[in-house]
Amino acid sequence: MTSAPAPSVPELPDEGEAPHGASRRRRRWPLLIIVVLVALGAVGVLGTGFGRDPTVVDTVLMDRPAPPLSGPTLDGGTVYIADYTGQVVVVNVWASWCVPCRREHPLLVRAADVLEPFGVQFMGINTQDSEDDARAFLEEMGAFGYPSVLDPDGRWAVEWGTFGVPETFVIDADGRIRAKRIGELTEGWIVEAVGPLVDAG
Repeated sequence: MTSAPAPSVPELPDEGEAPHGASRRRRRWPLLIIVVLVALGAVGVLGTGFGRDPTVVDTVLMDRPAPPLSGPTLDGGTVYIADYTGQVVVVNVWASWCVPCRREHPLLVRAADVLEPFGVQFMGINTQDSEDDARAFLEEMGAFGYPSVLDPDGRWAVEWGTFGVPETFVIDADGRIRAKRIGELTEGWIVEAVGPLVDAG
């Protein structure tokens, strides 16, 4: 007489296993990194050591709710950061007279285009600048790319705790600041800072 097969024992989750959604997101974001690196032409840039980069700094606002941001934009509209609640937002503080801003602008526009399908929104703060000069800068560079809030007196830059230009912040879907960079951006930093916050599924 053949004995009945023993009942299967369900596998227990590993100790400290993350909730299903977080675990799935962690599994998917390395794929997002590959996609974005290829799209940005940044293959090989991660070897520079994100964690050791002196331009990657903490801020007193780190892991706290991002400050408000709203107002008229250089493209003639009005924008409110609150409109992007539930999305990852990248905020770049810049000015037309800033040389590193000029160098990083094409990367920002390209990254905004590549990451838009993943629900990532880019915003700018054009600070301590004239509207005419800022518009001329964007027209010369050939792309507005994403909305930039006018900040001629530097009020928003102060609100965000910036020290100069350019500076860039990454805000997660819960509205908290998760990364900050002082100085010119790199492809690798964008991928490292944004990738883990995005659900590629």
